[in-house]
Amino acid sequence: MQLGMIGLGRMGGNMTIRLERAGHDVRTYDPVVDSTAGSLEELRDQLEAPRAFWMMVPSGKITEDTFRTLLRVAERGDTIVDGGNSNFRDSQRRYAEAAEHGLSFVDCGTSGGIWGLNNGYCLMTGGDDEAVGRLEPVFTALAPEGGYAHVGASGAGHFVKMVHNGIEYGLMQAYGEGFEVMARSEFDLDLHEIAGIWRYGSVVRSWLLELLHDAFEAEGGRLEKIEGYVEDSGEGRWTIAEAIAEDVPVPVITAAPFARFASRQEYSFAAKVTAALRNQFGGHAVKEVQG
Repeated sequence: MQLGMIGLGRMGGNMTIRLERAGHDVRTYDPVVDSTAGSLEELRDQLEAPRAFWMMVPSGKITEDTFRTLLRVAERGDTIVDGGNSNFRDSQRRYAEAAEHGLSFVDCGTSGGIWGLNNGYCLMTGGDDEAVGRLEPVFTALAPEGGYAHVGASGAGHFVKMVHNGIEYGLMQAYGEGFEVMARSEFDLDLHEIAGIWRYGSVVRSWLLELLHDAFEAEGGRLEKIEGYVEDSGEGRWTIAEAIAEDVPVPVITAAPFARFASRQEYSFAAKVTAALRNQFGGHAVKEVQG
């Protein structure tokens, strides 16, 4: 199947490679990376109708600007996919605007980080049955077996991914707090070793714990080189806002972003753990201790 991939960063670049390995014909556009096309207009001309454009760019202004250009460039019958971390309300709006231009719009929550190239990406799609069904060969090529679902109507894909990331915030914060308790204890504990044994048979074993073990191995058991400063990309805040609107108590998810805010003001070993985990699964930059 043909696909136009827009954005060749950590995710888009690896997704392109994975699709090509599966036999798909992927044409690309990224203004700062070698691509098959030098513009979105040229990308359009490299694809056969009905076309599929996949936006894999940062959420916010860049996504909105790219979408606006595609509304002008794409032709009736084409499909736009947003695989980034857009707010689901924006995706619902873009779906409606695309329909006015005779275009289909699919929102695709994408999880897998820098490991997705080999392990596959968990994909949560929202949109019309026809548009999603037409792109299913692409979704199944990107996802591992059992890792893809059409979860609902327009906006549902990004809504589910939003909640997924809210849960992720809570899980990382719990690991961070637990390891800080051990780091500050009276015992001389080998945190690298403990993270290692918890991977086998423990009820708290998980992929995140495996990544934490890798981080301790790479950075030392006390994460000496990593500053306890943790960014947030917005999904945790959006999850909390929706929970408030739905009268759903989410105390753990709510506490996690506030802990990240605190990490930007004072020392916290828990924040070091969270920063190290974000670097391990998503390739997010960490601040290194100076001096």
